[in-house]
Amino acid sequence: MRRFEGKVALVTGASAGIGRSAAIMFAAEGARVAVAARRDKEGGVVVDAIRRAGGQAIFIRTDVAHADQVEAMVARTVEAFGQLDYAFNNAGIEGPKKPTADYTPEEWDNVLDPNLKGLWLSMKYEIPVMLKAGRGVIVNMSSILGVVGTANGAAYTASKFGVSGLTKAAALEYAADGIRVNAVCPAGVRTPMFDRAVKNDPHGLENAERDHPVGRISEPEEIAAATLWLCSDAASYVNGHLMLLDGAYTIH
Repeated sequence: MRRFEGKVALVTGASAGIGRSAAIMFAAEGARVAVAARRDKEGGVVVDAIRRAGGQAIFIRTDVAHADQVEAMVARTVEAFGQLDYAFNNAGIEGPKKPTADYTPEEWDNVLDPNLKGLWLSMKYEIPVMLKAGRGVIVNMSSILGVVGTANGAAYTASKFGVSGLTKAAALEYAADGIRVNAVCPAGVRTPMFDRAVKNDPHGLENAERDHPVGRISEPEEIAAATLWLCSDAASYVNGHLMLLDGAYTIH
């Protein structure tokens, strides 16, 4: 039997990269999937791929920085599928690379709103549904930069440290209610976000691979696979954990 047969998964930022891989993998394991993202066309492509493979999915256009859209996203998921068992709060952006004092207030908000506020809003509306069911699993997208610092990326780093702290706080608050809350913390991943980060550096990929002791950055499917494991019964005693998926980056 597939691991998530009869279950429902909601994935934000599911139109590309890690979110896309996770949505497709959830469906392959039997889950009905709500694919949430800002981009209709790309989100529709993910839904079509799931349906062609025999799975069930819907697309919900959502900008997680807006409370009304997030509330509607969760409501639409429950309306379509009757429940919510798993949520992968993955949506976010990288933001500009510049020294801390050089950020404008608008640039700061543009990163913190989706990455931290949007993730909190997602949990705000997901958790009550899970409380009613007496169970649920949430996996949040943090980063190695939610564990260690970096120069010239203060907004992104602050947002991911916030996600790490929020994950731990929520795990403590809802552990006795049957809800587990964990986070994945990847290093470099071969996604459109990573491509944007290195596009202006002819040695960007080479340098990134050298910085990872395993000699390469990860693939989206590797992060998605870890996310699904955290949602599975095999991880039933894992709660409040920040799972480093970094090829030994943070220990070298």
